[in-house]
Amino acid sequence: MVNLLFSGNDYVFDGVLTCLLSIFKRTESKEPFRVYIFTMDVTRIKSAYKPINSETVAFLEKVAKSYNPENEIILKDVGKSYDKELAYCPNESAYCSPYTLLRLLADIELPEVEDKLLYLDADIMFNRDISLLYDTDTEGYEYAAARDHYGKFLLRPDYINGGVLLFNMKECRKTGIFAKSREKLRQKKMLFADQDALFRSTTRKKLLPQRYNDQKFLHKHTVVRHFSKRLFYLPYPHTDNIKQWQVDKVRKVFGYHQFDDVFDEYLRLKKIFSKENQHNEK
Repeated sequence: MVNLLFSGNDYVFDGVLTCLLSIFKRTESKEPFRVYIFTMDVTRIKSAYKPINSETVAFLEKVAKSYNPENEIILKDVGKSYDKELAYCPNESAYCSPYTLLRLLADIELPEVEDKLLYLDADIMFNRDISLLYDTDTEGYEYAAARDHYGKFLLRPDYINGGVLLFNMKECRKTGIFAKSREKLRQKKMLFADQDALFRSTTRKKLLPQRYNDQKFLHKHTVVRHFSKRLFYLPYPHTDNIKQWQVDKVRKVFGYHQFDDVFDEYLRLKKIFSKENQHNEK
């Protein structure tokens, strides 16, 4: 069983769907996937911070089972754990959203996961087989991760990006890295919140080549393309945050066609999902 973890509010649907489709279409192994999605209601902070609903997850699971009947998607409302551990902490209004903090509740919310757990941001797509990443030997390490594309220059050479984290849950529980990270988040505000807290709480990590979390380019050898905010030099220096579900923009700006099969399937399923939602609302 391959254990995956996403987190987010009701807007995470497009990212999770495109990411999962890329995994299913690029992976040769018949080993089933167990996909966890952490969510919560924090509308007290922002009205858009509503939890993912069960109908959305049911649709995602239907798609997942069309590739392998043993695949499953498990929705977990982690609001109670969040309220106890992180609510009203200095990092609640972080650079992204409080949902980025939820991965740090994995030790509490997923006692059944004793081995590997691959956390993925929703703006991720796999260009190659997920086993190239998931089968990484993490013995003796709390996690395996690639360096942050910009952070390795601006902060520290070994500064990691938290968008792709292959946790060794046995080792994480042994060192208490999640509890340490949560404590740091409660103590003071940090620039990159969860990412900084995790980095500063690390006892031992395995650094992966950039191809396992490529935040800027898409090469033939790229395993994971992370559609995070990046710097563009033309027609003038500026930043943009193009996500994979902005299909026309991805094709026009990046010129990518490697994901056309994924995008075509995504657009087809998106129409079905929208129609089902309209019907349910009536």
